[in-house]
Amino acid sequence: MPAVQSPELLDALKITAAALREAKIPFALAGGLAAWAHGGPATEHDIDLMIREVDAEAALALLRDEGLRVEVPPEGWLVKAWVDDVLVDLIYAPTGIVVDDEFLDRCERLSVAAVDMLVISLDDLLVGKLLALTEHNLDFGPPLEWARAIREQVDWDAVARRTAESPFARTFLAMLDELGVIPEAVSPS
Repeated sequence: MPAVQSPELLDALKITAAALREAKIPFALAGGLAAWAHGGPATEHDIDLMIREVDAEAALALLRDEGLRVEVPPEGWLVKAWVDDVLVDLIYAPTGIVVDDEFLDRCERLSVAAVDMLVISLDDLLVGKLLALTEHNLDFGPPLEWARAIREQVDWDAVARRTAESPFARTFLAMLDELGVIPEAVSPS
């Protein structure tokens, strides 16, 4: 892993992962920490874990019982927990991805800070991030950092096909092409 990750973030990940694993609630690491686990840059943001929607209530109750502060926000696609000041988003309905057993089977088992866990595939990570972009949430920074670091591990044609309906994703992929981050223009067809 290329960069040193925040000890507080990793400690919070270990605590949350251990609780979910012990309760047999399947999860996969996502977001910036997943990119980092695949060789991308370190992140100082929150922890994103993908869980099945059917497990959301049990996961929230479990983490509350473990002493974490929890919240059910109005968005309707995630629940939240905090390990001290570190936010853990438990995402069950991300844009463009169905979190089910098939999704979890696509995830790769990696050692993250000496803890064995499922980690979202880079294709799924980028698809989810790109499909979440809107005119009110248009931050190309994180996916650009990820793309530069992990570009050889991504099936860019598959990402383009899966995000073809999004003008923001198409713009991002065109930007990657212009910057020479990806080897040649990808086609959403």
